[in-house]
Amino acid sequence: MNLDHSPADEAFRADIRNWLEASLPRALRDKVLNHKRLTREDFANWHKLLGERGWSAVAWPKQYGGPGWNATQRHIWDEESARAGAPMVLPFGVSMVAPVLMKYGSDAQKARYLPRILDGSDWWCQGYSEPGSGSDLASLRTRAERQGDHYIVNGQKTWTTLAQHADMMFCLVRTDPEAKKQEGISFLLIDMKTPGITVRPIITLDEDHEVNEVFFDDVKVPAANLVGEENRGWTYAKYLLGHERTGIARVGQSKRELRFLKRLALERTSRGQPLLHDPLFAAKVAALEIELMALEATVQRVIASESDAKGPGPEASMLKIKGTEVQQALTELMFEAAGPQAAGFDPAYLEGERDASQTGDDDAAPLAAYYFNFRKTSIYGGSNEIQKNIIAQMILGL
Repeated sequence: MNLDHSPADEAFRADIRNWLEASLPRALRDKVLNHKRLTREDFANWHKLLGERGWSAVAWPKQYGGPGWNATQRHIWDEESARAGAPMVLPFGVSMVAPVLMKYGSDAQKARYLPRILDGSDWWCQGYSEPGSGSDLASLRTRAERQGDHYIVNGQKTWTTLAQHADMMFCLVRTDPEAKKQEGISFLLIDMKTPGITVRPIITLDEDHEVNEVFFDDVKVPAANLVGEENRGWTYAKYLLGHERTGIARVGQSKRELRFLKRLALERTSRGQPLLHDPLFAAKVAALEIELMALEATVQRVIASESDAKGPGPEASMLKIKGTEVQQALTELMFEAAGPQAAGFDPAYLEGERDASQTGDDDAAPLAAYYFNFRKTSIYGGSNEIQKNIIAQMILGL
């Protein structure tokens, strides 16, 4: 399913593949390929290795320290790093708040935060969703009141991914409670070590601590941490969400998981033959592979059409919907292929405390947790139902 064929592209691919084979730590690769959980140190160490090569922010222009790659090169990187079993670079700093700072941030904000995002000094989290303000994000109620050269922030955020590790949060706050919902919101950068911030874990169905509640109790934030203009935060939030939704497609990772699914289905038998040779199951896999090929072509078109002046538009909603549908379908077919063996739930294996010789089936061991974790993908980043509304209104004009 490679869509690039030029000699220059293939030489670039070979360079990427050789570097990954030489540089990606085997233990980290094995964790990713065997669906085990990654630690903060795993992500941080990989970010550092990439930074030493100049590849920690592959979509950034050269003026901010990125490699200045074109759309095809970025696609090749995504595909090859996923194929090799490299962890994803966490998007909150590199792919989400950084584009907002590049476009709307002050010179002082760019000078302070972009280098620290690039070298991994700051771990970022996203302060968007609140209880009662998820899909209807514009109804958020966290308040920020201006007092001299500071804002005083009170309220709550929820489903905040990896906030337990974060140094900084980019946060949507209401600065004008009398304005219309979208018009009274501002975009603040908040140091997570500021007094008055409490992070409370939410343990999900797969027994993982990935998301959190975050509470703000008279949190003092410098006014210099306001991005852009006060009450214009909804504009910046939408710009950021376009970048987030484009990244959620995760074509490279889905291609890797498709290979895993095929191998799994070849090892399982149905009526005396490999499951992958069963016509009904093979048809499901083929249909999914076709969907993934179409998604890959669409992602490349969207990325190639981006410019510095304009981020991803409503077409990012199409990528978010189809990308998450493909990811969920992959986990469903993995679960189906493994059969009853997938039903077992083994947290010790997921945490790396038990190896394959102790589980008896290392392929099936993580599948229950993997399946349940991926139920969230059609909800985060704006639920798929909301994305369909965006497409209807912004693209179809309905």
